[in-house]
Amino acid sequence: RLHEQHGSVVRLGPNVLSFSDPKALRTIYGLNKGFIKSEFYVVQQSVVKGHSLASLFSTTDNSFHAQFRRCVNSAFAMSALVQYEPFVDNTTKLFLKQTEKLFVGNPAGCDFTRWLQFYAFDVIGEITYSKRHGFIEKNEDIEGIVDYLSRLFLYVAPIGQIPLLDRLLLKNPIYLKLSQYGLIDSTFPVARFARARMAERLPDIVEGSGPILPTKAEKKKPTVDLLSKFLAAKEARPEFMNDTLVQTMAVSMAFAGSETTAISLSAVFYYLLRNPTALQRLRQELDEAARSGLFSGYETGLVTWHESQKLPYLDACVKEAFRLHPAPGLPMERVVPAGGMEIAGHFVAGGTIVGCSAWVMHHNKAVFGEDTDAYRPERWLVDEAVASSSADARVGEEQRIREMNGMMLQFGMGSRTCIGKNISLLEIYKVVPSLLRRFEIQFLDEKLEWELVNAWFVKQKNFWITLAMRDLVQKSENV
Repeated sequence: RLHEQHGSVVRLGPNVLSFSDPKALRTIYGLNKGFIKSEFYVVQQSVVKGHSLASLFSTTDNSFHAQFRRCVNSAFAMSALVQYEPFVDNTTKLFLKQTEKLFVGNPAGCDFTRWLQFYAFDVIGEITYSKRHGFIEKNEDIEGIVDYLSRLFLYVAPIGQIPLLDRLLLKNPIYLKLSQYGLIDSTFPVARFARARMAERLPDIVEGSGPILPTKAEKKKPTVDLLSKFLAAKEARPEFMNDTLVQTMAVSMAFAGSETTAISLSAVFYYLLRNPTALQRLRQELDEAARSGLFSGYETGLVTWHESQKLPYLDACVKEAFRLHPAPGLPMERVVPAGGMEIAGHFVAGGTIVGCSAWVMHHNKAVFGEDTDAYRPERWLVDEAVASSSADARVGEEQRIREMNGMMLQFGMGSRTCIGKNISLLEIYKVVPSLLRRFEIQFLDEKLEWELVNAWFVKQKNFWITLAMRDLVQKSENV
């Protein structure tokens, strides 16, 4: 609301500016513009054995980021999704089974946000290590990881604005040095979790002796999980990709691969339940697809990635949830290059921290329409009433949708776009229709609004639902 009151540029701090003008996006996040991430991201670096791990997400060094990303980029390409889909299927089948077992007919209901986060954690575990963490099987927060991440993001949001405090708290040099000598353990729980899974996968690791990972990827049996690809990258680029970077990628997947996906999944379901007309239309699309024979999962209701891409209203519902509830809640900070630069018509001095907020950009009325506070998936579809009037009108409708897509920041923008974007989309576009085909989902109490925890990521609370079984193929209303 600050931008509504004060205009397209708002000073958030002595050296921090927030922009709402779409033209600022291309300058701040465009390729080869010279902007680097601020120290806010360094605060988010994991700690292992007294050492901070600079990841693709948290590094402020653009050259390091470019080299690192080149090493692992192919593992996250859209073309690689087909290799990971069996892992997602394994976890999703168990998720559907456990959802039925634990929550169908349960009057206490289901804490859906937490349950979806358990799912996201187990999926990324299977994709990364070919092994689930166990959240779904046990229906519990394994080693307190979920709660730890929640506390960490509450820490990151304020401390990231004064990064020096991080050197006095979690990354205190004395504390880290004691950890390096083994006197205390400063390793983040998420990192311990990832190391443990890697040790199970690579049993020859001896704690404290030699490298964390073997010098060559094991070839006992072929695998196509992410860890195998990180190890292959180490073999292909040994001059850059070392054991520490392999571990960093594995930790990053556990760290960032669950929280944002779970937030997005919760948003999709919450807004559908709050908007029965949209939910009914999506169910109708799914039912018509089932009757036409589109879906191959006759017994489980599981929807494949390929099948999900033939469901335009599903796509619209997901994008509208991304728009209304993007996971990052703070501006994505960048530092203006030395010498300064003009941003959206304003000259900004070098060294100034600037950024755009997804929550601001996604409510731009000039791009998304006057009803930006409303959940309306139809905005993402070509309006045939308009497009059918002329060829130019159809081109205009298609351009309108392209402009909306160009404003979306839920995965970031430019060279620092989230590398796991495609994996997150794979999970979302599979589990949303699979759940809706198999279950009738309702609020436990329609009057109960969810609560939002406005930290670095905007996490939801108090999203309780009830579930009942649903026929996978519904009879046509015309029969």
